[in-house]
Amino acid sequence: MKGSLSTVLRAGMTLSVLMIITVATASLSAAAERTLKKATFIPLWSPQAQFAGYYTALDKGIYRRHGIDLTIISGGPNYPSSEYLRNGKADFAVIWLTTAIQERASGVKLLNIAQIVQKSSMMLIAKKSSGITTPAEMNGKKVGLWGGAFAVPPHAFFNKHHLRVREVPQSYTVNLFLRGGIDVASAMWYNEYHTIINAGLDPDELTVFFLKDQGLNLPEDGLYTLEKTAKNDPVLVEEFSRASIEGWNYAFEHPDEALDIIIRHMRAAKIPANRMHQKWMLERMRNLIIPVEGDAITGLLKQSDYEAAGQILRKDGVIRKVPNYTAFTRRSGARQ
Repeated sequence: MKGSLSTVLRAGMTLSVLMIITVATASLSAAAERTLKKATFIPLWSPQAQFAGYYTALDKGIYRRHGIDLTIISGGPNYPSSEYLRNGKADFAVIWLTTAIQERASGVKLLNIAQIVQKSSMMLIAKKSSGITTPAEMNGKKVGLWGGAFAVPPHAFFNKHHLRVREVPQSYTVNLFLRGGIDVASAMWYNEYHTIINAGLDPDELTVFFLKDQGLNLPEDGLYTLEKTAKNDPVLVEEFSRASIEGWNYAFEHPDEALDIIIRHMRAAKIPANRMHQKWMLERMRNLIIPVEGDAITGLLKQSDYEAAGQILRKDGVIRKVPNYTAFTRRSGARQ
């Protein structure tokens, strides 16, 4: 009888200890959940490998480990990231440097918190059969242009070479170019260029004008927030930047897993997902984010790149005065 009672008591004590541990663990977990800061983030476009680092950081719990409960808003032509940031619909946004400089020059107090893409990837593409092999031969030709901020770099190219072209609105496909409706197409190295060569055109059949090779290196995707957000919660801003860079590092170190993640998000958004194309895009993003193999992702916006972009915009009449670099970037130590 004593043995049975002792066994029962020991079992009861063990159960009690387990219950205490379970309750304590649940309480700690709940407390951890309560400390997460909610934030919203909008990329420039809908899910694709151009933004693989952010979706990877989301799915792998990297933002949560940095104390952030992040919601990613799908961007696109009807959801301008700069507008979402300006109007307080998003805490963080991916914005091109040229757009951000224009916003700052117009009085919007946005702040560059990490320059992710260090090189321009925009290009103008012509078929050699059109007779276009130099910028001068583009004069008077039909050139497909995207609207808004995406037209600024090509206009800088036209101004630099004193060209007068016939501008044709270009949709977000390359069909008009492939069918001969325009002589020159706007393209991104990581996207439309790959689509064009996969449509059956050999690279040797194309004349490609990389804007960065024309003295127009206008770095593209940067991470931005508003000054008031950085002032009210500098820790949130710092951790968002760190987590995003960590996400890109993870994506580049585990490309197959990153592709699985981005394709899952694309399908959830009902966007056609071609793995080969997304693989090309991810590889090109690595080239643009880490131009020198072996370097680390710093997130630094070089003052030289900033000043060059600002002067191009000022010269072309897009802005009247280049905003102060130090006020524009939280990471103002990059003065190369």
